[in-house]
Amino acid sequence: MREMTDILISGGGVAGLAAACAFGAAGFRVICVEPNPPVTAAEAEGSDLRTTAFLHPSIPVLQAAGLWQRLEPHAAALQIMRIVDAGGPVAEPRVVKDFDAADLSDKPFGWNLPNWLLRREMLARMAELPGITFLPGVATARVLTRESEALVTLSDGRRIAARLLIGADGRGSLVREALGIGVKTLRYGQKALAFAVRHPIPHQNISTEIHRAGGPFTFVPLPDRDGQPCSAVVWMDHAAEIDRRMALPVAAFEAEMMERSCGLLGPLSLVSRLTSWPIIAQIAESMAGERAALMAEAAHVMPPIGAQGLNMSLADLTALLDLAQADPEGLGGAKMLAAYHRKRHGDVQARVLGIDLLNRASMLGAQPLRDLRAGALNALYSVAPVRRTLMRAGIGVR
Repeated sequence: MREMTDILISGGGVAGLAAACAFGAAGFRVICVEPNPPVTAAEAEGSDLRTTAFLHPSIPVLQAAGLWQRLEPHAAALQIMRIVDAGGPVAEPRVVKDFDAADLSDKPFGWNLPNWLLRREMLARMAELPGITFLPGVATARVLTRESEALVTLSDGRRIAARLLIGADGRGSLVREALGIGVKTLRYGQKALAFAVRHPIPHQNISTEIHRAGGPFTFVPLPDRDGQPCSAVVWMDHAAEIDRRMALPVAAFEAEMMERSCGLLGPLSLVSRLTSWPIIAQIAESMAGERAALMAEAAHVMPPIGAQGLNMSLADLTALLDLAQADPEGLGGAKMLAAYHRKRHGDVQARVLGIDLLNRASMLGAQPLRDLRAGALNALYSVAPVRRTLMRAGIGVR
């Protein structure tokens, strides 16, 4: 006995849950499976303490899914993206440049939210949509595709026939492997460390990226906590350094992050646990296979610079949803999936390459190369048309 559905989404991370809400709100029958039940409270064991910045081109698909109305009250606006070069002989700012969203429009660059909260609100929205079945604790076990459908066997023994299979199951995607789609992977020997801090100086809705060596140290605004300013931090560095810092006593860790942040927001107090993950860049050779589409980290992975990751995933979702709504009868067909690959793969390649170059520049350790990086930042920022072009490219608008 097998069940029938329009769409099976393999993977219930933030991208997969957003896809389930978007297709469910559009009237499609959706089954979403996720082997690790989502954690929806900051204090709970296993909660995802990273944050996501939604750039404003991503907002329409969230609105259409009925999600943005839930998320906006919890979001911190990102009005200015500040780049600081602290690559001199001592850890202090020597070049500070602000990229202000007001130079482009009356909207901020985007809005920042904690990932655990995104999962909570997305699950609540899914519960309102009768066409969605969410199966936490269940994984995709086997995939067989043919011209008319994708046949998926789940870890609990169920068999699902779907017109479209969406692989949103991460960088080690089983769906991608089942389709025989290869990947190109770049490794940097880095890890990223994510946590939240409290600080006495208000962040003023400014996202601050501080470059020295090893990788950027980035503050991303969060709403105040107990009346005090708070920020999420992503600290990228060589893997051995990240591992060493994770083992430090809190006081020693706070001293190191204070020095690395150049004291820009004053003394920093750690208000969350530390989480880390390895940094890679990865791109699938194709965005689609027979009766299946790849999105999010199943299709592309990049270092967490410039708030690109999930926004690229939502660009994937927007493209898939537009194609599905334009021709519902052709859902999952060869024509739709070829169009999806054409629409997304070039942009994905360009953005992965751009973030790769930025990350390599941020890792520079030799002083002459760090001086060259500072000079390049000064030169690019000083030409207003170039500055605006860089901002448009970063948020994905023309």
